Amino acid sequence: MSNTPTIALRPRFKVALNYTNKDALQRFETAKKEQKDVIITRVDDHVFLKIPKNQQHFWSPQLHLEINEKTSNSAILYGLFGPSPTVWTLFMFLHFIVAAIFIACSIWTYSNWSLGTDYGIQLFLTLFMVLVWFILYAAGRIGRATGKKEMYFLYDFMNRTLQLKK
Repeated sequence: MSNTPTIALRPRFKVALNYTNKDALQRFETAKKEQKDVIITRVDDHVFLKIPKNQQHFWSPQLHLEINEKTSNSAILYGLFGPSPTVWTLFMFLHFIVAAIFIACSIWTYSNWSLGTDYGIQLFLTLFMVLVWFILYAAGRIGRATGKKEMYFLYDFMNRTLQLKK
């Protein structure tokens, strides 16, 4: 996980493993039975690491791991940090609504401008949607910063479970 500032709201990483994906998946199955600090859910080659419900807050992240077989004795792990699917869906819905309103107001502004009628309110609404988009982006960044400690906790748990070097 890079410490450089990026625009990504959902940081990604990739790790080469020197054992099979079945071995890696089995390590998570074993960890699921032996600890209660992290909720581990597995679906095929995908593993989801989450903070327990009683410790979660609105911005709590989850770590989605996909472990693919590379050769007969090695695998590649793809990791993706993100908010809970409910929060992510809400944010995408809000972005879609803001984009739709922005496009509609832009067309309305252009139409009034072309017709030579007053377009002040329409222009204000168009620019206001840009402001709303920046507010949504800032909220996402604040949410990511709020969950950063938990992101590192999940990342360290993954490293311990897979016995990876840091």
